[in-house]
Amino acid sequence: MSGQTDNHDPVLVGGALVREMGLRAVVAEDFQTHGRDFWAPGFQAILTYRLGIWSRILGRPFRWPVTLLYLIGFQICRAVYGIELRRSVRIGRRFLIGHQHGIVIHRFATFGNDCIIRQGVTLGIANEERWQRGVGPVIGNNVSFSPGCVIIGNIKIGDNVQIGPNCVVTSDVPANRTLFVPPPRVLPREIQPERDSPPLQTEKEDMT
Repeated sequence: MSGQTDNHDPVLVGGALVREMGLRAVVAEDFQTHGRDFWAPGFQAILTYRLGIWSRILGRPFRWPVTLLYLIGFQICRAVYGIELRRSVRIGRRFLIGHQHGIVIHRFATFGNDCIIRQGVTLGIANEERWQRGVGPVIGNNVSFSPGCVIIGNIKIGDNVQIGPNCVVTSDVPANRTLFVPPPRVLPREIQPERDSPPLQTEKEDMT
């Protein structure tokens, strides 16, 4: 993985990316990004997503078998790996899912190149919002999501942003920023005095 997108690298996402590069080239990059480990849950999730994108490009009669393969793979990734990634999401190149479980991605989110998502990350709608086709959060290039991040609403996150663990983001984030929650306070622990144990009952007392 390159770590930062080249300024000359065109940012193509979703179907436009697969049309331009071809499915094999895109998946080869994903495979390299995930350490060349086919069994990595993250790679299997992104492979399933790419197949879903490809199925929309194919003509009949190949579209339906690939669509069925995508639907089966999506259910497996969601139920077994805990990764919910629909083909309606628009994703760029070298998208890394570092770990599994608790990953829910807004169905109309857009990601640039070289983004990283780890366990427990959620991109969802705000309470007052409704699903609008094609409208969702827009994530720039080289954005890193640490474990437990929650991104709420149709916000925009610029390039080269690192979001620390357990951050809740509800507004736009400019490029070249780092977000983190305040560190926990360290408080002295009050030690309770030891209570005297009750006196042992003697045999004579027990008989009375």
